[in-house]
Amino acid sequence: MTTLAEAQAQFPGGRGYLGACSLGLPTFATLEAMRADQMDWATGQCSPVRYDAIIDRTRATFARLMNVAADRVAIGSHTSAMVSVLAAGVPEGAEVLCVEGDFSSMVFPFLVAQSRGVRVRHVPLDELASAISSRTHLVAFSLVQSATGEVADVAAITAAAERHGAFTACDTTQAGGAMPVDASLFDATVCHAYKWLCAPRGAAFMTLSTRYERTLQPIQANWYAGEDIWGSCYGPDMRLAVDARRFDVSPAWPVWVGAESAIELFASLDLDEVQMHNVALADAVSDGLGIRRTGQAILTIPDPDGRQLAAITAAGLVASGRAGRLRMAFHIWNDERDVARVLSVLRKPARVLTLVG
Repeated sequence: MTTLAEAQAQFPGGRGYLGACSLGLPTFATLEAMRADQMDWATGQCSPVRYDAIIDRTRATFARLMNVAADRVAIGSHTSAMVSVLAAGVPEGAEVLCVEGDFSSMVFPFLVAQSRGVRVRHVPLDELASAISSRTHLVAFSLVQSATGEVADVAAITAAAERHGAFTACDTTQAGGAMPVDASLFDATVCHAYKWLCAPRGAAFMTLSTRYERTLQPIQANWYAGEDIWGSCYGPDMRLAVDARRFDVSPAWPVWVGAESAIELFASLDLDEVQMHNVALADAVSDGLGIRRTGQAILTIPDPDGRQLAAITAAGLVASGRAGRLRMAFHIWNDERDVARVLSVLRKPARVLTLVG
């Protein structure tokens, strides 16, 4: 088990960085691995086959992190392509229930499916469980909302889905690495690991229950999804893997070199401790501003004209703006000094009026 202090020491940057919800930061190990791989490439020492072992280890580590078996994990490059596989499996005329304002990668593929008769309904996150009915084929939602940081009521949603015989698909991109996640609770999960898990962009995962997998087709079938990967380079015969690996997408090899150590780090941490650390910092900012605590690692405040984000940026802090709000994400590299810097900017009299107005 890696302690929080040990993990913090593995990041070369992070002071004043409140952007984990947009882009995670690399560890020394990730940077070193990617530099070594680039040098191997430059000197002709790279072998495509060598990357398979890296991907196998990373798949297994991610499975352990998410409490599923490795044969339930598919790898890819980004979440929307994986969600498109799920959307293609929704029967004509069936209902997909989505969250109002959810990230588009979790919504657009289902909207495209409307052209063949799939019905898509959007409800507020806090009404998602009660909106599930016997007409619902799939409940598709993010565990943590990108725009607001709101955390879904997993127990209520999964219980309602089970009562009505609906499948569940959960995007864990804004949760994995920031809090404990149990992917076995859902029929499908998707996760792009470049945010809180701090992997390079281009390493994504999908988990599938065996029950749900039977309803899906590997519409992105390719050589890397073959039962024998290097024996699947040429047609006309196709023999795909018998487990979730049949949904693999051909990997961007250098990305996985950096992803391996990142995923391994977070799999070695007590994620309950990480969550408590992150939430405590966000709540400290809320206390300092005199606003309600949210109990979330992502803290957002109204910022319709972008003035709060501009002030934060001018002070040398890194945050983001989404849906008319200033968005700040607190992760393991942050501490009370970052809280103090945020408050020194946002508690200035000219800004307090904007916060409460």
